[in-house]
Amino acid sequence: MRTITLEEHISTPEFLEAMAKVWQGDPVVEMWQAQRDKLFDVGKDRIADMDAAGIDMQVLSLSGGLDRLEPAIATALARDTNDKLVVAVQAHPDRFSAFATLALQEPEKAALEFERSVRQLGFTGALVNGTNNGLFLDHQRFTPIFESAQALDVPVYLHPAPLPDAVRKAYFSGLPTNLGFVLSTAGWGWHVETGMHCLRLIVSGLFDRFPKLKIIIGHMGEALPYYIARADAFLALSAMHLKRRVSEYFHENFYVTTSGCFSMPPFLCALQVVGADRILFSVDYPYNSNSMGRAFLDALPVSAEAIAKISHRNAEGLLKL
Repeated sequence: MRTITLEEHISTPEFLEAMAKVWQGDPVVEMWQAQRDKLFDVGKDRIADMDAAGIDMQVLSLSGGLDRLEPAIATALARDTNDKLVVAVQAHPDRFSAFATLALQEPEKAALEFERSVRQLGFTGALVNGTNNGLFLDHQRFTPIFESAQALDVPVYLHPAPLPDAVRKAYFSGLPTNLGFVLSTAGWGWHVETGMHCLRLIVSGLFDRFPKLKIIIGHMGEALPYYIARADAFLALSAMHLKRRVSEYFHENFYVTTSGCFSMPPFLCALQVVGADRILFSVDYPYNSNSMGRAFLDALPVSAEAIAKISHRNAEGLLKL
């Protein structure tokens, strides 16, 4: 059985150096630094880890966003990262593909880099991280990104990112040890913000303007499969400008990955809500282990046909692999 994973991260010395300057002492930078050896490796050790777990292909992406950097620096660093990613892909084309890194501070330039990455470098989409300088991506200034995604017929992977400082202080301060940080990130905050971000994209009318746009979200759907029915019921009372119900956009424009969420009840919820045609196997390497992800995949209580869709067929179709 072929296996393809979509939320698999890399980094570069240039990125970590730039982020350490603007986020000096931030726990997020410390998290990246703790994994730097695995993040930097796109060769034999990474492939050996994949082989040991039976992972055939990773879609690589930069771990972290560029929004804290000056626009010109971020734009140059995005291009440099993509140039490094394509070297890794070309060295092992049967093992790696990649999502483009984009600097959203300059959306028009980001759209051009998106097009270069897909048309010239052969990437399969783009991965973007949360808000950009406090703005959600439903803001009209980011329209060029979604115009490019639809024109190129590739997906955008919406990945969590550190919350704005004001939100972190209001919601996650005053807790012992590092609990505020953990609660604001992988323990809760990242995921509910990303779920809300998706709902904002829907109610803004983005998918009426770009009906063929495809968005991927990780972590078993960022809580949306569980809550989409209630969101749909209440938002329908106010979202009269939309052409479809909120839940219809979720079912028709979104895909869900298993990244970093290897628990059966959330999977069964996602399976019931979005179906096997919209779920894609992912690990979230190196922050989660390939072997744990593969063990979860092997234990899924679904048919052989559904396993094939989740493990590789959906990714092959969506990403044209």
